Amino acid sequence: MKFALIIPDGCADEPQVALGGRTPLQAARIPHMDEIVRLGVVGRADNVPASMPSGSDVATMSLFGYDPLQFHTGRAPLEAAAQGIELGPDDWAIRCNFVTIDNGRMQSFTAGQIPNDLARWLVGELGKQLGSPTVEFHAGVSYRNLVVYRGTAPFSRETHTVPPHDLTDQPVAPHLPSGPGSDWLRKMMQRSEPILAASTENQARRAQGELAATQIWLWGLGKRPALEPFAKRFGKTGAMITAVDLLRGIAALLGWKNISVPGATGYLDTDYAAKGQAAIRALDDADFVVVHVEATDEASHEGAAAAKVAALEQIDEKIVGPLHAHLRQRGDYRILVSPDHPTFLRTKTHSHGYVPFALCGAGIKPGTARTYDEVAAAASSMVFDRGCDLMPYLLRTL
Repeated sequence: MKFALIIPDGCADEPQVALGGRTPLQAARIPHMDEIVRLGVVGRADNVPASMPSGSDVATMSLFGYDPLQFHTGRAPLEAAAQGIELGPDDWAIRCNFVTIDNGRMQSFTAGQIPNDLARWLVGELGKQLGSPTVEFHAGVSYRNLVVYRGTAPFSRETHTVPPHDLTDQPVAPHLPSGPGSDWLRKMMQRSEPILAASTENQARRAQGELAATQIWLWGLGKRPALEPFAKRFGKTGAMITAVDLLRGIAALLGWKNISVPGATGYLDTDYAAKGQAAIRALDDADFVVVHVEATDEASHEGAAAAKVAALEQIDEKIVGPLHAHLRQRGDYRILVSPDHPTFLRTKTHSHGYVPFALCGAGIKPGTARTYDEVAAAASSMVFDRGCDLMPYLLRTL
């Protein structure tokens, strides 16, 4: 039997005035997701424990069947795994965003979606001027980069940092790192400012009316987690399709195959159709395929309701529809659609709370719901208060 999970990241939301009082899921034309509900069930799951910050690192770990209260150590070490960066037992990985801060406010947590080539060059400059045998700078994709602190570090689990995507349009001063090692983090952030300001390429972006990277923002630090391989835990091989290093890192630690898709950007302009076709091909070798789409989350961070609806419709038409049709032709299958966490357009940030899921396939008795949305999920009796219990339910034997 084959299994598939499609993750429209952060798609769960509130009713929107701009959408006639409907949520983006209610407003979007998503016939293929609705069909999964009609053939199976709709329910809700809580993927982020109340004691933990809401983000894809915590939520997807839960969604994949691993209790984040037990296994989560931080976001950055997961991304380090995606880049093949080995962490020793005392090493710490730290997420390093390029951001734009104007008059003390977070104007852009992506530095205006900084181009890869410029970001990579700037990371190189930071490494030359701020790096050492203990401190390494590693380029990632666009604004998403890493710092690795080798050896005994001043940090602990009590070191507190805030994701920059939770600070859009807000003053940053109240949200600077705090706790053990926070002085080092703040100092590195401050020392990055003149380095970025001196970049002629960065200056050129500002002259052209684009946003320039004004500094780095350090957050999400942690040590390498000890995740049990997915095949050992659940007896299934897996494959991951995503443009986001965080998800690629989790996949690597779980022993899944990471599949790169040309045109997958991690943004609204991603090639949805290419991701759908890659998922179909992946099922030739893997028991379980995951397709993660960041676009819906990015739309929420930008407060763009229409863009979020459009992204949902693209996911439905070009990923869910073709993948479900292929699974039905192959024989016994199960398909699950679920976001990781809510991301509200109103706040432009990740939120705690239940997310709706749609599930159908072999052994799944159809319910009475007909649409995939938050209202239908709230009326369902299928509830997973611990989101990590949904995966064992999906993979259970007939």
